[in-house]
Amino acid sequence: MAKTDWKSEAKTLKKKVRKLKARIMGDEVGAAVAAVPAKKAKAVSPLAPKDGFPKLPVIAGVEFAAVEAGVRYQNRKDVMLVRLAPDTAVAGVFTRSSTRSGCVRDCQAKLAMKVPGGAGAAIIVNSGNSNAFTGKVGDEAVAAVTGGVAEALGIPASRVFSSSTGVIGEPLPYEKITSRIGDLVAGLREDAIEMAAHAMMTTDTFPKGAAAVVQGEGGEIRIAGIAKGSGMIAPDMATMLVYIFTDAKISAAALQRMLSRNVDATFNSITVDSDTSTSDTLLVAATGQSAAAEVKGPVAKAFEAALRGVMMNLAHQVIRDGEGATKFVEIRVTGAKDDADAARVAFSVANSPLVKTAIAGQDPNWGRIVAAVGKSGAEADRDRLTIRFGDILVAEKGWRNPAYREEDGAEYMLGEELVIGVDLGLGKGKRSVWTCDLTNRYVEINADYRS
Repeated sequence: MAKTDWKSEAKTLKKKVRKLKARIMGDEVGAAVAAVPAKKAKAVSPLAPKDGFPKLPVIAGVEFAAVEAGVRYQNRKDVMLVRLAPDTAVAGVFTRSSTRSGCVRDCQAKLAMKVPGGAGAAIIVNSGNSNAFTGKVGDEAVAAVTGGVAEALGIPASRVFSSSTGVIGEPLPYEKITSRIGDLVAGLREDAIEMAAHAMMTTDTFPKGAAAVVQGEGGEIRIAGIAKGSGMIAPDMATMLVYIFTDAKISAAALQRMLSRNVDATFNSITVDSDTSTSDTLLVAATGQSAAAEVKGPVAKAFEAALRGVMMNLAHQVIRDGEGATKFVEIRVTGAKDDADAARVAFSVANSPLVKTAIAGQDPNWGRIVAAVGKSGAEADRDRLTIRFGDILVAEKGWRNPAYREEDGAEYMLGEELVIGVDLGLGKGKRSVWTCDLTNRYVEINADYRS
């Protein structure tokens, strides 16, 4: 019998074992990789405008740019810059949150300052980090960013307005922004407003824009606005981030009056989740470069109506992009003792998790509306209360309408756009508030927001 070379045999066996291990590991890794689902593209809200981002008019004296700075998001533009012509009038409204961000406080202070004659202006916005509740470090970040823009554009720092949106309580990595200011300035274009709208999105699923044109004395007056907002929407003076531009000749004081008169019925009449942001900012800038004469008289009324229309359009788009939303809902309250009571009822219904989840489930549970009216703190009388789903009379005179059929209510709830009418039968007070449903997707988005 031949003598076996055990050492050689052992080496051969070890090689086979290593090859088998490698093959098995390779198969397992391959299977594991295959098992990991590819990251899905963010689904656009079913309530988004069907024609996409609108074609907005170019506003003389306004230029836009956007870049990838990597503040939080990768492989997407997340910082935008707007350059405004000399002598542009600027007005604004902001969140009244007691924990408002450094950017908001800085903007408020600057709008109260005297404007240097002939000075230009600028707006710089980043997404991914709200620079809110970040103490002196946050204030230093605002100063660094606005100061950098001022130096690059040759304008006073007092005329550079900044906004930040995103996670609260994390220091803003402002060096990522200041290092790209040169690229932003080099990329400024008058036709890049849509790119700017994309750059300030966070959980938004689509960019938001609206426009109007008014015939002035001697020429047209153009208005174009953009907004971002999807969650943490229960504004208190404004909503998330909104920037509206016009070439109208109008003073900052007159512009501020118009803005303040119309904010309650538009941006302060929407709610996604009853949470007011620390960063809510609405700025309106008028370059004065239209060929039309100064806005006054009948033109002023037409201009204010058009401005209100743009504001309402943008406010409604924010609700249409509410996190996880599948329904666009108007809560229409009439017959209240006064407008303040009407607002109490409207917001109580619009913010009720029970009402909003019933709408999500397409359940015509009108008893939840009754409960929301009762908890609102507004004056109400059971026997005078009327509830409608669209044109369907659901309840009146303290009881369900005898002619109401549950299947009619259920069919109405299948629609994407709903009107819930509440008449209190007590006076002439009224208020409409716009909201959306509360779905599982809202929970998923906010549970995973920082992960």
